Amino acid sequence: MQLIEVKNANEVEAFFAVPFTIYAGDKNWVPYLRQDIEKIFDPAINKIFAEGGEAIRWILNDNQGKTIGRVAAFVNPRVVDTTSFRTGGMGYFECINDEKAAFLMFDACKKWLEERGMEAMDGPVNFGDRNMFWGCMTSNFDEPPVYQMNYNPAYYADFFEKYGFGTYFNQYVFWRSLEVSAQAIFHRKYNQMKDDPNFEFRDINGMELDQVAEDFRTVYNGAWGGHSHFKEISESAAKKLMKSLKPVLDRDIILFIYYKNEPIAFFVNIPELNQIFKYVNGNLNLMGKLKFLYNKWKNPPTRMLGLVFGVVKEWQGKGIDAALIVFGEKSIIDKKKYKDMVITWVGDFNPKMIKIAENLGTTLWRSFKTYRYQFDRSLPFERAPIVGENGEKEQEKA
Repeated sequence: MQLIEVKNANEVEAFFAVPFTIYAGDKNWVPYLRQDIEKIFDPAINKIFAEGGEAIRWILNDNQGKTIGRVAAFVNPRVVDTTSFRTGGMGYFECINDEKAAFLMFDACKKWLEERGMEAMDGPVNFGDRNMFWGCMTSNFDEPPVYQMNYNPAYYADFFEKYGFGTYFNQYVFWRSLEVSAQAIFHRKYNQMKDDPNFEFRDINGMELDQVAEDFRTVYNGAWGGHSHFKEISESAAKKLMKSLKPVLDRDIILFIYYKNEPIAFFVNIPELNQIFKYVNGNLNLMGKLKFLYNKWKNPPTRMLGLVFGVVKEWQGKGIDAALIVFGEKSIIDKKKYKDMVITWVGDFNPKMIKIAENLGTTLWRSFKTYRYQFDRSLPFERAPIVGENGEKEQEKA
C-alpha cells in the first residue's frame, strides 16, 4: 500500500472519490458536499491557517493502484492547549474494511502530529468548529445522515478502538416528532408568560438579518459566557453566521423570547438540508445548484434541524425553556410544515443540555464517539471533564 499526500488536482479528485467506493451499496448514504470540505482546507477561507494552523491530507492506494482510503491530520491553535495534553486532530477518514490500511493512516497522522509537538490526537474531528464533521457514528446505521454530521460504517469504531483510541466523550443526537404535544406543565408555563405584557414570543418574520444577528449574539453570549474556554461571539461573526444561513433560512423556525424588549432565549432551527442535497451527488456546482433549487421547491424538507437552544443565565431555571418549547409547538407544529426534528449533538460531558433535550420530549436517535489517542501510553487516560466542574469546560450547545 502507498500513502500519497494530496497536492494536485488529480489527488484532490481521488480524495473525494473514496467515499463513493466505501458507500457504493448504501442506500442511506448522502455524500458530503465537496465545497463544504474544500473550504476547510483552503487557507484563503479557513482563518485557522492564518492563526498558525496546519493541515495535511493523504489518500491511500492499494498494491494495484486503487484508492482505498483517505485521511487528514491538523493542528488547530485555538484548541491545542485547552486540555492536559497538546492535542492535534485527525478526520475526514474513510477506509475499506481493512485494519492494516486503517492503521497505516492512523500511524501517518500520529507521526505528523508528533513532529509538531503534539502529545495526543482526537478523531475523527473537524479542522474547525464542532458543529460539523465531528465524531465516529456508533449507532443507528439504518437512516440517512444529517447535513454536515459524520456518517460511517460500523467497522470504523473497531478500527479506532483496536488501534488504541479511547472514548474522550460520547455525542448524543436527539429526535422528536412534531406531531406530539409538549407536556402539560410546559403549556402552563407558556400560558403564564404569554399573558404577561413584558414577554414577547416571536419568530423572525419581518426582522432585518442584522437585528436577528444582534439578538442571537446577546442570547448566545448571555447563555454561555463565564466558562473558561468560552469565546464570545462578535458582532461581525454573528452577522456572518446569519448571512451563511440566508440561502436556507426558514423564518418560521427561528424563535426568540424577549423580556421588556431584551432577547432572553432562542431556538434556532433550519430545514434538514440533506433531504435536498441527496439529489446533488455531493457537488454544488452549477448543475448541483439547479438540482438543489428544483428539489427545494419540488421536494421540500419535512424534517428540521435544531442548531442551538439557549437561555440567558439569569433566566435559566425559570421555565423559559418550557415556554419556548410550547411556542415552538404552536408556531411550527401547527403550521404542519415539518413532521419531525433532529437536535444536533450534545456531549455526555454536558448533562444539563442533555436534560434540556430530553425535556423537549425527544428520544435518543443516534450516537457518536469522539476518540482520543494519547501518545504516551504509560499515562492514565483522561476523559472530557463534565461541564461546571471547576469551570474547566464551556457549556456545549444543543
